[in-house]
Amino acid sequence: MTILSRNIPLEPAQSGLLFIDVQNFAAKRNGGEFKDMSDDEFEKEHGWFFEQMESHVVPNMQKLQAGFRAKNIEVLYTTIESLTLDGRDRSLDYKITGFNVPKGSWDGKVIDELAPTDDEIVFPKSSSSVFVSTHIDYVLRNLGVKQLVISGIITDQCVESAIRDACDLGYLVTQVTDACATYTPERHTNSLNTIKGYCRQVTTDDLLKEIGA
Repeated sequence: MTILSRNIPLEPAQSGLLFIDVQNFAAKRNGGEFKDMSDDEFEKEHGWFFEQMESHVVPNMQKLQAGFRAKNIEVLYTTIESLTLDGRDRSLDYKITGFNVPKGSWDGKVIDELAPTDDEIVFPKSSSSVFVSTHIDYVLRNLGVKQLVISGIITDQCVESAIRDACDLGYLVTQVTDACATYTPERHTNSLNTIKGYCRQVTTDDLLKEIGA
């Protein structure tokens, strides 16, 4: 009898690493999400988040990226970016929120610290879940990916959306807990506790040991 489990080590040939929204718009002080905020307001609302990103989250993402590349495992990215300049194709939720990252803009680019190679795939999305507003499911299946590793921002928003949808579509999902971030430690912890029933949760160092990187 086959025993079903989420706690299955990665098989490199059927695995992929997906970075969620680690882009200028949402991960840089002068990105579109923050550029109109005063320094005091920014520090009060997002100071902790940016300190975490700089001190360990982005460095952990870089370690994951390097390790997966070294093992020839697919590395993929999704960013918030409209298919049009005026964002008329955005989800209703993004229109209400006021998010519009114009097609081809600096805000829509992955941050320089994680810049994709010319042969790595980037999916521009216009909704919270990459599985709703892109053809990522089709591409992952073509690539033979069955085990999806997820890292990114924001833990309790677009990261959670990707995890739930990936699980419902039949992927085994691993969330890298110290390579995700949100705006407060409480929100991050609550999100990890909420989503753990859907996925396997590991740290960066443990995952890299698992794949021998």
